[in-house]
Amino acid sequence: MTDSAPGPAPEPGPAQAHALRLTVLVGENDQHHHRPVYAEIVHRAHAAGLAGASVFRGVEGFGASSLVHTTRLLSLSEDLPVAVVIVDEAARVRAFLPELAELTREALVLLDEVEVVRFPARDAGAEDGGTKNAGAEDGGAGGGAGA
Repeated sequence: MTDSAPGPAPEPGPAQAHALRLTVLVGENDQHHHRPVYAEIVHRAHAAGLAGASVFRGVEGFGASSLVHTTRLLSLSEDLPVAVVIVDEAARVRAFLPELAELTREALVLLDEVEVVRFPARDAGAEDGGTKNAGAEDGGAGGGAGA
């Protein structure tokens, strides 16, 4: 048997960059002024000019209350876990954190350093006035780098 040494790791491409991923874990039924908290976070992130935001609905989970929420048919729970994921430059994400203070009193807020492999240009949606659906057209969460 011959041992072959693995080849060199591929060189990072020019499109790679370091960024910060903000993940906010809330309940689907959490409200802020009669609006879902996850929607309010997305709209505030958009207004702040962040690269993108995506909302992911969980199928099952539990948090501080230790009550399991699930999508199973016979479950009485409808307050499913929701994750809002935002990826952008570290300074921009950190500047957005105060916006979350009043919205996330009961939420878990996470920050992770991430390496972005593909990051579409910010002005790519400028032709349409920035009205494209972030999740459908460009992958959301900063161009698909989120989850």
